[in-house]
Amino acid sequence: MHTERPARRVPRPVGFWLLAVTLFAILAAASAPSPLYVVYQHRWGFSPIALTTIFAVYALALLVALLVVGGLSDYIGRRPVLAAALIVDAASMAVFLTADGVGPLLVARTVQGLATGAAAGAISAGLLDLQPSPTSHLGPLMSSVAPAAGLAVGALGAGLLVQYAPAPTMLVFVLLIAVFLLLAAAVFFLPEPVTPRPGAWASLRPRVAVPPQARKAFLAATPSLVATWAMGGLYLALGPSVAAGVLHIGSHLVGGLVVTTLFGAGAVASLLVGDFAPKRVMAVGSAALAAGTGLTLLALVGPSTPLFFIGTALAGAGFGSSFLGTFRSLASLAGPTERADLFASVYIVSYLAFSIPAVLAGIAVPSLGLRTVTMVYGAVVIVLALLAAIPGTAVRRSAPMPLVAVASSEGLAAVAPSRPVAADVAGGREPCRQ
Repeated sequence: MHTERPARRVPRPVGFWLLAVTLFAILAAASAPSPLYVVYQHRWGFSPIALTTIFAVYALALLVALLVVGGLSDYIGRRPVLAAALIVDAASMAVFLTADGVGPLLVARTVQGLATGAAAGAISAGLLDLQPSPTSHLGPLMSSVAPAAGLAVGALGAGLLVQYAPAPTMLVFVLLIAVFLLLAAAVFFLPEPVTPRPGAWASLRPRVAVPPQARKAFLAATPSLVATWAMGGLYLALGPSVAAGVLHIGSHLVGGLVVTTLFGAGAVASLLVGDFAPKRVMAVGSAALAAGTGLTLLALVGPSTPLFFIGTALAGAGFGSSFLGTFRSLASLAGPTERADLFASVYIVSYLAFSIPAVLAGIAVPSLGLRTVTMVYGAVVIVLALLAAIPGTAVRRSAPMPLVAVASSEGLAAVAPSRPVAADVAGGREPCRQ
């Protein structure tokens, strides 16, 4: 009689870091097209409106996937959801590879957004499952740092390939297809902490709510969320175009560095401020975002490339710390069974701010010009950031609070704990493991 041998799984620490690398790769792919937008625009002659629409459909598709299938892995398991998402992401890279106009780019970004949103829920829950202990900070920290670092490295790597490698619009996507297929195969060897159970179809119904005790704080935090993500959207959609059209920098590598500087500084800031009081972090981060944005606008008047990058780095530090502080301060007001709904509300505000202002900017560029639109856009960000910073300056420093999983940038998002796992971890109970 033949008995099936159980599949060999990698140790839990290896599985944890494999998930972190996967999250990093997915978000690197999210920012990889940014340095190529200028190339596509020059090659096919599409308008700034089309450019920002290509960017925005990704954020909206990601939000839809996150809200619909973000908790699916709690019912059918982490591995199947993550493997399917990685294969779909590889397919989106294949569409980029063969794109010959705006239509295929829209399809590619939409499919990529759906794949990223689906993967985000499974990865964030998996990082909590496989971290050293239920109360460890390592899972939430990787959920915050890996996306920002991925966005930074993806833009930089794509900029290098576009500037120096042959077939610039193809090589980056060939490499990413290979990476995603290898990761999809590796997912099979991950430990599976979830026992499949009924309720998968019911979990697809989106739930969004702000608990009564958190509504006042949520309203107060909204200017910070909008300012933070609107700035991120501007850089990802139009950052390389600003470098080329306003600063007169022809290098695609420098265009990628614009995005890398913002999100790289955000990742570093998230690491540095994790143990400080969240409301103070939100206030100081918002002030840094306002100051950094002001410096970038001043640099565009010059124009001054060094000042532009200094301002971008400061704005990026404000971006990372402001969102981390905002997210942690809100999470502390929700009970274990309320957090997933609250997180969904935060993501809705964040991703709408991430996409809609960038599209409006693209609509305004043909009539007002790229420099003027960027100046007005930046001024609005400064006002919103200051509205978020001023109330927080009077907040006394309190004891450090545990980190919760947060989304950074495009994926920015992009990481929300699925419902049952969030409750188990908050209550000090480990999920069942296989």
